[in-house]
Amino acid sequence: MSKIMKSSFSSHPYMLLFISILSVSISSIMIKFSDTPTSVAGMYRLFISVIIMLAFVPWRSLRSLEMNKRDWGLVALAGLFLGLHFLFWMESLVHTSVASSMVILALQPLFVMIGSYFLFKEQVSRLTILCLIVALLGSIVIAWGDIGVSAEALWGDALSLIGTLFVSMYLLVGQKVSHKIHANIYSIIVFLIGGTVMLIYNLIHDYSLIAYSAPDWTYFLLLAVIPTIFGQYLFNLLLHSIGATTVSVGIIGEPVLAIILAFLLLGEHISWLQLAGGLMTLFGMGLYFWSKSLNYKLQNNH
Repeated sequence: MSKIMKSSFSSHPYMLLFISILSVSISSIMIKFSDTPTSVAGMYRLFISVIIMLAFVPWRSLRSLEMNKRDWGLVALAGLFLGLHFLFWMESLVHTSVASSMVILALQPLFVMIGSYFLFKEQVSRLTILCLIVALLGSIVIAWGDIGVSAEALWGDALSLIGTLFVSMYLLVGQKVSHKIHANIYSIIVFLIGGTVMLIYNLIHDYSLIAYSAPDWTYFLLLAVIPTIFGQYLFNLLLHSIGATTVSVGIIGEPVLAIILAFLLLGEHISWLQLAGGLMTLFGMGLYFWSKSLNYKLQNNH
């Protein structure tokens, strides 16, 4: 699977990034149609993804892997971070609004940028910082009208912040080790570990693992195919080529796409405030990717 994607989009990684962001955005629409526990849905989306992707594992490449114990430990750590991200962030939606959670999740590129500076010595230009600030302000404007203040909402916001820290660490660890292991193998391992983390959580809370209707199982399957394989898997594929910072900046566009999809599929109203915030976010992201492409061309010319 990854060979086909690499050959088709090797010169256009941002096309893959757009597809992945769009796929992840669809998940917020899908979640509205199910009452199943979010931890159960998160567990099955990862486990079913593993089953599907096993057919695309390049088994021969396992012999040529140059991975030491530390590298395998980082892969396991990434899987742990992914599972904890799903647990904390999905649980936050029970206590706070989607809008509040999205604003906090939009802080992800800031955390990744800081981590990339210390871990990979990545230098950040003033233009990049400006683009990030504009995009973040756009996300805040989008959610401003829906943000509530209460003890429960603050607890939900805290859970969302912890979940955002975990997904940031997941991307950074992935960038650290992704160049040493095939993207399919890496994704299968981290999805399996992340799903196991959620399985343990479900067992502790005595959630049913099998008593679900046919529509629920269809929902689990769609979550696996769309936001996980065409979302999270593509993020993993892109970590080596464009880096965790660029991937996380692209994810800021998720709330914008989610609002557009909600308007088209659910008939939800788009306010002028949301429209202004969305345009601001898209402008900041567009400026960022324009500067990245400009730097890429300059490097190639030299």
